[in-house]
Amino acid sequence: MSTPKRIGILTSGGDCPGLNAVIRAVVKCANRRGWDVIGIPYSTDGLIQIADGKYNPDDLILREHGYDMPGILQGLDILQFLSGSILGSLNKGHPEDPVAVAKILEGYRRLNLDCLIAIGGDGSLDIIYELGRKGGWNLIGIPKTIDNDVPFTEKSIGFNTAVQTVTSSLYDLTFTAASHDRVMVVEVMGRDAGHLALYSGIAGGADVILIPELVPELNPPVINQICQEIAQMRHQGRKFALLVVAEGVRGEGGEPVKLVGDYLAKLIANRSCALCQTGDEDYCEMDQVETRATVLGHIQRSGIPTASDRLLAAAFGREAVDLIAEGRYNRLVIWEAGRVRSKDLQEAIEVIRDCHTRGICPGPVETDSTMVKVARSLGIYVGDPNTLAPKTVQDALSVWEAGLNRV
Repeated sequence: MSTPKRIGILTSGGDCPGLNAVIRAVVKCANRRGWDVIGIPYSTDGLIQIADGKYNPDDLILREHGYDMPGILQGLDILQFLSGSILGSLNKGHPEDPVAVAKILEGYRRLNLDCLIAIGGDGSLDIIYELGRKGGWNLIGIPKTIDNDVPFTEKSIGFNTAVQTVTSSLYDLTFTAASHDRVMVVEVMGRDAGHLALYSGIAGGADVILIPELVPELNPPVINQICQEIAQMRHQGRKFALLVVAEGVRGEGGEPVKLVGDYLAKLIANRSCALCQTGDEDYCEMDQVETRATVLGHIQRSGIPTASDRLLAAAFGREAVDLIAEGRYNRLVIWEAGRVRSKDLQEAIEVIRDCHTRGICPGPVETDSTMVKVARSLGIYVGDPNTLAPKTVQDALSVWEAGLNRV
C-alpha cells in the first residue's frame, strides 16, 4: 500500500453549483486510500489566516460525510445536493502585497500538504498556479465556471446547472411575453463567452440569441435584422418574441455596455418606430412593439446541481485523486471526447495568460460548432453567417483549436 498522503482542497473565484459535489468526491476517494483531506476556507485568505494562527490545520480535516444529520438520519451525506461552497470562496484577483503573498506561502507550508486541488475558473486557476510556482506546490486544477470558458475542457463544473436555471427562467418569461405581446430581452452571464446564452437560448425557445463570438457589437445592421425578424413573426401572427443576449456583447463601435439587455431593448424600440414610419406595410405594426429587459443576475449561480453536474463533479474528483496517487502533478482535469482526461496545467495557464493579455476569451464558442448550426437550422437569429467575427475572436478560436490538437 502506498504511503498515505495529505492533500488540500479549496474553491476560488465565483461560486457555482457542483462545487460541494467535487469536494465530496475528493474526500470519499481520498479517504478510501487512507489519506487526509484539508479543506482550506476562503481560498488564499484561508492560508493567510492559517499563517496568522486562526486555524489549527488538523481542525480543517474534512470528514467523508460533510454533514451529519441528527436521529435516524445520522451520517446522511447531502453535499452533492448543495449549491455554493461549504469552504467559502474568494474573488479578489492576484495578491500584490508582498506581505500577503508571504503569509499565503507560510500558511500553505504549515499545512504540510503533498498536493493541493484547486477548483476554479480561468482567472483563479492562474492565481493559484502563480502562487504554487513561488511556493513549489504540487497542484491539480479542476475547472468550474458557469461561463464554460476554461481552455481545453468541453465541460466545466456548474455550466449544466446554469443552463438549466436560465432555461427555466426563459420558460417563465415566455408566457408573460405572450400574454402582453411583448418583446422580452433576457441578459445572461458568460463574460466574453457565449456558451451559456447559446445553450440556454436554444433549450428555452429563444427567437434571437446574441453572443460575442457571432455578434460582437450591436451595430445598426444587427438591430435592423432583429427588427425584421420580429416584423416577420408579427406578420405571421406571432405577436411576441424572446431574445437572449450574453453580457459580453458590446454596443455600437465595440464599446462595453453595463446593462446590455436594457441597451438592446431600447435600440429595438427606437428602430421599430422608425421602420413603422417608413410606411412599408411589412412594418406597419412595428410602432406597437413593446420591449422589456430582464437581467437574471446571480440567480444563475444558484440552484440544486443537476445530475449532469454531479456526475461530472464525481468524475473530476476521482481523476484528481488518481493523478495524485500516480504522482502526476500540475495537471488540469478536463472533459474531452466523452471521457475525463488531464492536460498539462502550465500549458493551460499559458493559453489563459496569452488570451487575457490580448483581451480575448480563452474558451470561446466555436463559430461553426454543432450548437450554432442547430440554432440556425431552427430559424433562430444568431447573427449574419456571412459576417466574420472580429480578429480577436478569430485569434481566440485559433488558440483553442491548436490546444485541442496537442497531446
